[in-house]
Amino acid sequence: MFVSQVVQGRWLSAEDVEVIRGLIAGHPHWSRRRISIAVSEAFNWRTASGQLKDMSARLLLAKLAQRGLIELPARQRRGGRKNLRLLSEPDLFWTICTEQALIEEPLELLRPLEVVLAEPRTPLADAFVWHLAQHHYLGFGGASGQNLRYLIRDCYQRELACVLFGCAAWKVKARDRFIGWNSEQRARGLGLITNNSRFLILPHVRVRHLASHILGLILRRLAQDWRRKYRLEPCLVETFVERERFSGACYRAANWLRIGETCGRSRDDRDHRMQVPIKDVYLYPLCADFKARLCA
Repeated sequence: MFVSQVVQGRWLSAEDVEVIRGLIAGHPHWSRRRISIAVSEAFNWRTASGQLKDMSARLLLAKLAQRGLIELPARQRRGGRKNLRLLSEPDLFWTICTEQALIEEPLELLRPLEVVLAEPRTPLADAFVWHLAQHHYLGFGGASGQNLRYLIRDCYQRELACVLFGCAAWKVKARDRFIGWNSEQRARGLGLITNNSRFLILPHVRVRHLASHILGLILRRLAQDWRRKYRLEPCLVETFVERERFSGACYRAANWLRIGETCGRSRDDRDHRMQVPIKDVYLYPLCADFKARLCA
C-alpha cells in the first residue's frame, strides 16, 4: 500500500498514485512521453509561464516505477535520435572533430565575439553536443526541461566555447539561506532561477580573460533570451564549481557571488551515505530586486 510521501520534490497521496495508475491502465498504447503529458495535465503541473512540466512528470513516473508502485510501458525506440547517432558514429561529423590549430591571440584580436543560440536539430546543436561530449569532464548529459545552449565564436568564425543553462536545482542549502525563502516560496519561485550547468572553453583555445568576458556577454542577454523562449524572465543565475578541479576565478572576475558550498551529498542519496565532490555555490543576480521577486 502506498503511503503519502514526497517523490521528485512533490507530495503524492495514495489517491494521486491511483490516478496515475488509472491513466496508464486506461491507455495501454500510450508512450511514456504521452503518459507524462497526461499526468502533468491531470495535476496541472505547470511552470510560471504556463508550460506543462512533462519532463518533471517523466522523472517522477520513473521513480515510481523503480519502487514497484506503477508499471510503465516499454520504451519506444525511435529511428535514430540525432544526438545519440552523433556520438556513436563520429565519422558522420568528421569536420567537427578534426584537429584544431591553437588559438592563443590576445582577446582584443578576437573581438567582437559572436554569441549564438544553438537551437535543437541544427548543425550548431550538433557541434555543441559534440564539443561537450568530447571535452567536458561531465560530458553532455542531455538537457531535459527548459534550457538555452550558447556557442561562442570569434570574429573569424572560429568556435571557442560552449555554455549551457538549464533548470535550477531543487534544494541548495546555501542558496536558499541566501535568498531567505521558505519551501512554499521556493516551489513558486524556482522557475525564476536558471542554472549554468556546463561551461567549456575548447581545449585548443588558450586566451587570457576569455572565460569571464564570455560570461559577461551572455549574462547581458540571458534574461531576454529566456523570456523570448519561455515567456518567463529569470532574476537569478546559479552555478556549482567543483573546488578540487577549478578555482572559480572566471566567475569571481565576472562579478558572481560565492555564497557557500554544497553539502557533499547527491540528491538521490536518501540514506545520506553517498559522498560526492563538494562544490562552491555561485550566484549572479540579473536584477536588483531578485530577492523580493523570488520570495513573493
